[in-house]
Amino acid sequence: MRAQAHTLEGFAAAIILLSGVLFALQATAVTPLTASTSNQHIENQQAAVAEGVLASAEANGTLVESLLYWDTSEERFIDSGTRDVYANGGPPTPFGATLNRTFSDDRIAFNVEILHTSAGGGQTRTRMVYMGTPSDNAVAASRTVVLFDDDPLGDGSGTVGDAADDGEFYADDLDDGPLFAVLEVRIIVWRI
Repeated sequence: MRAQAHTLEGFAAAIILLSGVLFALQATAVTPLTASTSNQHIENQQAAVAEGVLASAEANGTLVESLLYWDTSEERFIDSGTRDVYANGGPPTPFGATLNRTFSDDRIAFNVEILHTSAGGGQTRTRMVYMGTPSDNAVAASRTVVLFDDDPLGDGSGTVGDAADDGEFYADDLDDGPLFAVLEVRIIVWRI
């Protein structure tokens, strides 16, 4: 008799457990923003494209050109507007055109940040492009770039070393030799 009671008790517990699981599954809403393998695939694809954009821009020199597209008198990127960043797309350089063609045309927002070490030793971030706060499904790609003291600035005012000596450049000269600084350029992308 005892064995039958334990068996009956086990079946009752299983039914209660299955009922709870079924209720929970029916109560869960699946929305377009719910994480799925297809969303993960899209995020992986966006990260790979961002990495490719950075790699090609570094290889053809347009990335460094954009980092040096600096106005020393205004102490901001050339034609970046009153917010000191490009807010409606990439900078007016070949790198910016590639960013716009690659991301904006597909309704993908992007930010471009430059990370560099300050003279005090801390990490500093300078925004080049800021299109807003990234969503939860944003992905990032980064590339390390080396600048040299004699690299010319985009406004024609002189070199990056001279501008930094006058306190008119966003990054500090961290080397006594011909090396200026090592910067990390990061692209953050997300679907609008």
